[in-house]
Amino acid sequence: MATTNNLTTSYSGQFAGQYISAALLSGATLDNGLITVKPNIKFQEVLKKVSTDGLVKDASCDFDPTSTLTLTERILKPDFQQVNLQLCKSDFHSDWEAESMGYSAFDSLPPTFADFLIGHVAAKVAQRTEQSIWSGAAATNGQFGGFTELLTADADVTDVAAVGGGVTAANVIAQIGAVVDAIGSSLYTSEDMFIYVSQNVARAYTRSLGGFGAAGLGGAGTDNKGTQWYNGGGLMFDGVKIAVANGLADNTMVAAEKSNLYFGCGLLNDTQECKVIDMSDIDGSQNVRVVMRFTAGVNYGIGSDIVLYS
Repeated sequence: MATTNNLTTSYSGQFAGQYISAALLSGATLDNGLITVKPNIKFQEVLKKVSTDGLVKDASCDFDPTSTLTLTERILKPDFQQVNLQLCKSDFHSDWEAESMGYSAFDSLPPTFADFLIGHVAAKVAQRTEQSIWSGAAATNGQFGGFTELLTADADVTDVAAVGGGVTAANVIAQIGAVVDAIGSSLYTSEDMFIYVSQNVARAYTRSLGGFGAAGLGGAGTDNKGTQWYNGGGLMFDGVKIAVANGLADNTMVAAEKSNLYFGCGLLNDTQECKVIDMSDIDGSQNVRVVMRFTAGVNYGIGSDIVLYS
């Protein structure tokens, strides 16, 4: 007798959260905690930042309310996104799966394959989310407006022009130095401050420290080890932590406090959905569908506290 398994699996609301979380939060930026995550936004959230000026003054007998307090607001509104994927069971007629699929001409995928499918889709969503966080364009299907797009449009952000010809080991020290010099004095010593760099900038900096740049440390570099000292760990420049943002376009850097950069989603909302649907009981086909619906988006609090190199 043929073995039959129904693959259909459905999760929604908070039960879908663990799968959506794997899809959204496993990219490098979020998995490494490089920005602030707001995980339970139903529709939108107001980001409020408070700044004061002239708070401390010489004492007097009178009440002198001339200090200023400024409350700024930005809206973090995650976009609705979805994944629709269809595959045919016959694509998985490999020997190692044959027994689990049964011996009928109308096979069913192994039940555990539902988890594999969700994991595969989650990894792809994580890659796309990583890209959207930094370089996403709101007008592009399947993306949300990323930090580069948002910061470029904000006149309050401090802009540093990128060097012509791109960042190399020969000029990377000067280029990162220009970003550090543009950081406000009140933010420079913040433990929360990061310089987020694209991969090519990180590679150029590593090679410069290895002695391969014109302004490097000599032929053998740091500790006479060339680039062999670097094992993928943390980098710093002038006391400011450097984070590699895989989603940043080449020759791009962002200097900001982690607490000023936000990623929003709705992991517990009933709008979140994750399904693996076996279509054999619905339309008689041998297809399996994967459906994922979720929300995601980014924004920042105070533009004047951010430096954009592009």
